[in-house]
Amino acid sequence: MYLSVLLLMGTIANAVPKDEASQPPNNDSYTAILKKHVNSSGWVNYKALKADRAPLDNYLKLLSASSPAANWSVNQKKAYWINVYNAFTLKLIIDNYPVKSIKDIGPAIQIPFVNTPWQKNFFKIGGKTMNLDDVEHNILRKDFNDPRIHFSLVCASRSCPKLRNEAYESDKIEAQLDDQGRDFLSDKSKNKITASNPEVSKIFSWFKGDFTKKSSLVDFINRFAPVKINKNADINYLDYSWKLNEQ
Repeated sequence: MYLSVLLLMGTIANAVPKDEASQPPNNDSYTAILKKHVNSSGWVNYKALKADRAPLDNYLKLLSASSPAANWSVNQKKAYWINVYNAFTLKLIIDNYPVKSIKDIGPAIQIPFVNTPWQKNFFKIGGKTMNLDDVEHNILRKDFNDPRIHFSLVCASRSCPKLRNEAYESDKIEAQLDDQGRDFLSDKSKNKITASNPEVSKIFSWFKGDFTKKSSLVDFINRFAPVKINKNADINYLDYSWKLNEQ
């Protein structure tokens, strides 16, 4: 009888996927890296980060070995993939530093969605080779239907939202994303919000479909803007600076 119970328990255990009970990685080391090398404005000291890259490399190894499992919550998965995008973007820059722009990485002639830095396969998650576009477009935008992710993803450029100097965490990601939205729309170098003549980031043009699934673009922006835009206002889009977000 005892032997039969043990055999049954073993059969059940083997039927459960090994990663079913896995936990998200601890992000404390990543927050420490960001606190050390990213200032309150979101600018990165890439020179210092490259000279002190071992902690980042170790954290990236942790991310690569910790792909999301079925038991993770939506917020755990969302925080994980945002951290993956931002942390591996840091790696992409310091691997090629010094550069003046992320767009300087790769071939001289770049075709969108073909051979830009965002299509460069340079990391693995759970054994699968990936690039930054995979994370942004095929996972975060596709699976989570949360346009606030555009306030969190930082492609190492000055017109991007600022790089938050702490990791995204599942237990506070809702507040973090809302805070990123308010910060982004209050930054006059990236969005110039007035009631009747707003000039906003091209992010709102490039991903307009994401922002307008549940409301108008004006309604969405007004959730975070320091000044409420009139519903009939004409929205204009600012030029986008791809200069490196470097201190």
